[in-house]
Amino acid sequence: MSNTLLCYLPNSVYDKSKLACDSVKCEQLTQPASVTVQPGQRLTITCQVSYSLGSYYTAWIRQPAGKGLEWISSDTRIRDSLKNKFSVTLDSSSNTVTLNGQNVQPEDSAVYYCARQTQ
Repeated sequence: MSNTLLCYLPNSVYDKSKLACDSVKCEQLTQPASVTVQPGQRLTITCQVSYSLGSYYTAWIRQPAGKGLEWISSDTRIRDSLKNKFSVTLDSSSNTVTLNGQNVQPEDSAVYYCARQTQ
């Protein structure tokens, strides 16, 4: 499993003039270190989060080797160009967000990130 800490500075405690803060809130998002899938198969990546899924959206983003970031989804809303490839399910009871891919191809090889969106 790969743990990612998302830390952000609430506006109320961030002093831009001093570039300092007296409080930092961190959320934890955990996803597998790697997933291997053969061409034509289904891809499933689960992200367990430390926050309430009802309070924040969770995004899926991918980055193919040597390329830029590509936005996949915001919660269950999938980017139009990828709607036939991906779906996202939310499970509030276990605080998990699952990215499901179908008929994956070599061009879908990438680092996939789950990330909590700001309010």
